[in-house]
Amino acid sequence: MDVFHKPVLVGEVIASLQCRAGAVYVDGTLGGGGHAFEILRNSAPDGRLIGIDADGDALREAGKRLAPFGDRAILVKGNFADMETTLSGMNIEKVEGILLDLGVSSHQLDAAERGFSFTLDAPLDMRMDQVRGPSAYDLVHTLSGEELGGLIRKFGEERMAGRIARAIVERRTLSPIRTTADLAGVVAGALPRTRGPARIHPATRTFQALRIAVNDELANLQQALVGGMDLLKPGGRFSVISFHSLEDRIVKNAFRAGEKGCICPPNLPVCACGRKPTMKVVTRKPVVAGEAEIRDNPRARSAKLRTAERIGSCRP
Repeated sequence: MDVFHKPVLVGEVIASLQCRAGAVYVDGTLGGGGHAFEILRNSAPDGRLIGIDADGDALREAGKRLAPFGDRAILVKGNFADMETTLSGMNIEKVEGILLDLGVSSHQLDAAERGFSFTLDAPLDMRMDQVRGPSAYDLVHTLSGEELGGLIRKFGEERMAGRIARAIVERRTLSPIRTTADLAGVVAGALPRTRGPARIHPATRTFQALRIAVNDELANLQQALVGGMDLLKPGGRFSVISFHSLEDRIVKNAFRAGEKGCICPPNLPVCACGRKPTMKVVTRKPVVAGEAEIRDNPRARSAKLRTAERIGSCRP
């Protein structure tokens, strides 16, 4: 199963969720089912898990992995942003824990045909759900240079975004940019050469930006955080593993907002919104992988785990 996806921070996730018998958990990014397996094992004999994933390949593999747990594991094809609707359709009002692992799976990176990686030549795709929405190829060929530059700058935090966007537009007027290798070459050619080996591949940030845009990842994350906090029972835990600063910032701010409650302007002398704190931040600093795990699984290097606990009603 680890060939499909090796989960990160497994022990830390189980501890953060305080898994126990009789509880209901949601894994909103099921992947290959590695975290889900441990959640079910640690909530035996009757804990249940709702596993959600937009990737059909992931659901099939997770189904095999979780088969020993029988009907304790319920797998659903969908987007984690729609957790409230998904659980409502199953007549589940509240749960004891929610996990989101925001990383791209090992399978998605290693399967050339998915188009997530610039190290494997494949058609530009990058869709988590391969039957919905525009692909990376569509964005690269339909957005204006200004739009592309803005996207790469915002979602990739790339300083050379304008230069890369101009190179993409210039190249596509000559011939389509059909594959990941084509795009990686255009990006690398647009950037100045660095002395010595580069810390990351020149195309890393551009590929990240396109993947985020194709899958609307940040908007989905914000929606999932708000909806997920409202699904938790008092004492329920929400744990999120992020892999880059944009995601981590959204998670940190959402949990802090839940802890603060009031959303009135700071210059207002008395609270007028009536919102009360609904969450308690458990991890003031994110939990990160230890050296042993990083040696065993280098993709764990950038993982950050944050957890918050539900203390009351989410809505005033």
